[in-house]
Amino acid sequence: MNKLLYKPFSIAFSVAGGVAAGFVFKQVWKRLSGEEEAPAATSREYGWAEVLAAAALQGAIFAVVKAAIDRGGAQGVRRLTGDWPD
Repeated sequence: MNKLLYKPFSIAFSVAGGVAAGFVFKQVWKRLSGEEEAPAATSREYGWAEVLAAAALQGAIFAVVKAAIDRGGAQGVRRLTGDWPD
């Protein structure tokens, strides 16, 4: 039953994590590069190194933020219900 109740929260955590990760990435990219936007993969004015570095940084930030939010959500459910959501 707890798994069924946790699912809507898990979806909400994922959406919130995506939004938070996007915000964090924009701030980190702005500080590192001095530019407002990261290069798109199809941008002509950037080379492979810049495009792949931006993608790697974005992926790492998204993974860390998602894991932190998912873990926090699972711990919150455990505190409320006494059971760990699997």
